[in-house]
Amino acid sequence: MDHSYIHLLLISVLVLLFSRASVWARPATFEQDFRVTWSDSHIREIEGGRAIQLVLDQNSGCGFASKYQYLFGQVSMKIKLIPGDSAGTVTAFYMNSDTDNVRDELDFEFLGNRSGQPITVQTNIYVNGKGDREQRINLWFDPATAFHTYTIRWSHSQVVFLVDDVPIRVYKNNEAKGIPYPKMQPMGVYSTLWEADDWATRGGLEKIDWSKAPFYAYYKDFDIEGCPVPGPASCPSNKNNWWEGPNYQRLSDIEARRYRWVRMNHMVYDYCTDKSRYPITPPECLAGY
Repeated sequence: MDHSYIHLLLISVLVLLFSRASVWARPATFEQDFRVTWSDSHIREIEGGRAIQLVLDQNSGCGFASKYQYLFGQVSMKIKLIPGDSAGTVTAFYMNSDTDNVRDELDFEFLGNRSGQPITVQTNIYVNGKGDREQRINLWFDPATAFHTYTIRWSHSQVVFLVDDVPIRVYKNNEAKGIPYPKMQPMGVYSTLWEADDWATRGGLEKIDWSKAPFYAYYKDFDIEGCPVPGPASCPSNKNNWWEGPNYQRLSDIEARRYRWVRMNHMVYDYCTDKSRYPITPPECLAGY
């Protein structure tokens, strides 16, 4: 094989690795980067803080949040959801600007089910306080039997929700077409486990069976790659970070194929096509990804 080709290949690999490097990118223990926001008696550290157990019972749910906010980047967690009959429960993983009325928010919400039914993940996007952009996907595996990785990638170009590196939702920056995009407010990373049996399962028809309580969800491999705000000048939230690079301006060919597969085979609700709610199609739906 041509030695010059091998040399060029090695350089390409090193450039790619370097582009993903960041002094702020590291797997974290729970205590390093997070704090309990709600009912600390219902959040238990396990595996030396490398994993946690969230508990929901008739007394309380619980929640946690990152100690810092970030402006663009990527966050991911491995989550194992409630096994068996989890109807009426919601396990959420999301980013939120924590601002009244005009908040920005990027949501994963895992909707509980009756045993044997598929687990549905709902995503939603709030920009400048306006949400109601729900999409729902039935997961193609049982998320309660093993850990799976859920990721939010947020850049100036697009927001991508991924499940085990498979894109399930893309929200492009179409500001040039007059469509709002979340870029002005830093957001923290949050998670909650709570009762929502007025809407979570079959629109509220399926209620929580408290005889099955307590309910447990597990988290591990907390990974935040982003610039904390406020933060040092050496980590600006601009085009110098890997998530703003040319390879992340749009989905790769492989990601695009996976994205189409998910939407064709596993999407069960899309606000863009709900004419009862939106007789006039929302502009971001017409702009395309």
